[in-house]
Amino acid sequence: MNLKTIALCLYVMLIYWLSLHFSFLDTLFFPTLGAFSFLFISRSSTIAEVGKITFGAVVSSVLGTVLYYIYPSPISLFINVLITIWLINKFKWNAPPIVAVALIPFFSHSPNHWFIPLSVCVALLGLMLVLYIVRVIESRRAQVYESESTAA
Repeated sequence: MNLKTIALCLYVMLIYWLSLHFSFLDTLFFPTLGAFSFLFISRSSTIAEVGKITFGAVVSSVLGTVLYYIYPSPISLFINVLITIWLINKFKWNAPPIVAVALIPFFSHSPNHWFIPLSVCVALLGLMLVLYIVRVIESRRAQVYESESTAA
């Protein structure tokens, strides 16, 4: 196991724990967060690419919330998926979990659906922050290793 995997798993665990223990944070955890974590650690993505995917997820969660708010039905779910897939293809977000995030309003039992896009944004920005911190730590580790090997 590498540091990135452990850090992101600990982050998902923390988000889950927070959502269980604080009722106003009930929408902070969503299962797709694990899929985004895996996506971010399995690809050698830049922070800009990860940011683009995060932006796509937030946009799709807003879209899903708006469509659910207008008319919560199978028809709005269909339109939601159709538009989300179109957006993924158009902007080359290349992240299937974005579709799942767009569906959260249709199965969430939260009384306040407008927290869903905010929660998606906060949780994914936190994921990006953890990823960034791990990259900084790994690059410093590499520099220390290189300086030790050149000194020997």
